[in-house]
Amino acid sequence: MSVTYKAPLRDMEFVYYELLGGQDINQLPGYEDAEPDTIKAILEEAAKFAETVFLPLNQSGDEQACQLNDCVVTVPDGFKDAYDQFCEGGWTALTEDPIYGGMGLPYSVSVMMSEMLSATNQSLAMYAGLTHGAAKAIHACGSDEQRKTYLPKFADGSWSGTMCLTEAQCGTDLGLIQTKAIPNEKGSHNLTGTKIFISAGEHELTDNIIHLVLARLPDAPPGIKGISLFLVPKYLFDADCNIGDRNPVTCGAIEHKMGIKGSATCVINMDDAEGYMIGTEHKGMQAMFVMMNSARLGTGIQGLAAGEQAYQGAVEYARDRVQMRSLTGVKYPDKKADPIIVHPDVRRMLLTIRAYTEGCRAMTYWIAQELDQFAKNPDADRREEADDFASLLTPVIKAFCSDTGFDSTNLGVQVYGGHGYISEHGMEQFVRDARIAQLYEGTNGIQALDLVGRKMAMHNGRLVKRFFTKIGEFIAQENQNESLAEFIKPLVNSFSHLQQATGWIAKHAAKNPDHAGGASVDFLRIFGLVTVGYMWVRMVKIAQENQQGSDAHFYKAKIKTGRFYMQKLLPQTSSLLASIEAGSDSLMEFDEAYF
Repeated sequence: MSVTYKAPLRDMEFVYYELLGGQDINQLPGYEDAEPDTIKAILEEAAKFAETVFLPLNQSGDEQACQLNDCVVTVPDGFKDAYDQFCEGGWTALTEDPIYGGMGLPYSVSVMMSEMLSATNQSLAMYAGLTHGAAKAIHACGSDEQRKTYLPKFADGSWSGTMCLTEAQCGTDLGLIQTKAIPNEKGSHNLTGTKIFISAGEHELTDNIIHLVLARLPDAPPGIKGISLFLVPKYLFDADCNIGDRNPVTCGAIEHKMGIKGSATCVINMDDAEGYMIGTEHKGMQAMFVMMNSARLGTGIQGLAAGEQAYQGAVEYARDRVQMRSLTGVKYPDKKADPIIVHPDVRRMLLTIRAYTEGCRAMTYWIAQELDQFAKNPDADRREEADDFASLLTPVIKAFCSDTGFDSTNLGVQVYGGHGYISEHGMEQFVRDARIAQLYEGTNGIQALDLVGRKMAMHNGRLVKRFFTKIGEFIAQENQNESLAEFIKPLVNSFSHLQQATGWIAKHAAKNPDHAGGASVDFLRIFGLVTVGYMWVRMVKIAQENQQGSDAHFYKAKIKTGRFYMQKLLPQTSSLLASIEAGSDSLMEFDEAYF
């Protein structure tokens, strides 16, 4: 029997409204329709859809996986029907621009929906998620004609999008790309090359697939500054978007993977395939980063979703599985043994999953709402602030949420014991599916380098200073609040560790860049721990003020989970700081021959 899932709507609404003030989002120009009642109804319907349409296909999709025959990919049984229902329900249009057939709802609403879809079927959810990123890139950097052509098709779900970056010789270092784009007499380009690891690169879910491809023009300068971005459709089409001949862009193979087996991960071959440039020559990375940043946040959401699914399955099992008696005496005398949920180590695992998941949800939703502010707030200063927070925390959300999500799935297996290792219960699939989130859209080590190497220095350190000011002001405001004292003190300590780590890196990295590289992963971890700690203190404060009434148990559980996080998880910052201040010598002085 596989694990079940119920969308955590109560916690989602707590974070969105009570913590972040999402009830006021409809005050932003363009979001007038985002009334609280409307959003609540959307979330309830999204939960039903995820639980009844996506979830039943999760385990069977993993077992059947995608198949390739004669360059045609067949998705697992039921995926096509589920995707069609997804489109018919209007879910593909949720946050797209109304000018092009979308509903124009806030991005933060789609984040909550994405969490539910990913938690129920990560493989199936990916087909639609990549299309949203492609739409954002075209909307931001495409021509008016390109927007009018592609965006309505993305909004109704009849066409889908991919992101074609990686090649056999280059993943992170995109300056090594070799795919060529040759101008032709029609004003378009002919692209030749091979891309690998292309999610949803070939399938029959949609009428057309639009590949966003990085390639080089004949006169391109070397390195990253010589890359342009192109739209390469699977099928060519006329001015009315009627499908025509097959473009010579084909699937040469699908990868046989550890997880997300229902998602087609393809080798894509282009042999003089017709493509259309987005933006200007040699500026492709600027456009692609729009899609990449969207994908990185989406990957963080996958980690969050994995944690939630693992938690629900582990709690259900821990309540039912009886083994031994409690260390402090019999708790269930009517049973031959006590349920394992009475044992301290099982509780440690469950609370670790819960504290990380609820904390990551708060951090991710916060930045999602900041992106809504950046998109719609008429005040330039507020938009700048929102952009700073989102830019700074995007690599943190991607890496921290995917790291803790994967850790949570492993803890879920551990709660199950041997039963978690076999496929019957479904828990081992979560481990395999969650692992990819630490790898794609830039490995988590790359996210750490981005945080240390780019985001810390951006705008003369303005992003970090703004973030530190926000937390510092909150601490100053609540430092004398006796009811929060046990929560504020650990936050003060960990925030001090983050500041010290920042200062150490700033001082030593200029002299030896390896110090920054060696410290980067630990630094991102501290950053994530502190950010989630800040969110937890804010959540506890709200919960302390709402311990009466029918929902008292929810708020009391929130306080107790927050206490666990502050006492048991946040103190990691101390050892991480010690590791950072040890420098990189022990890493770099090790002779290569000794490996």
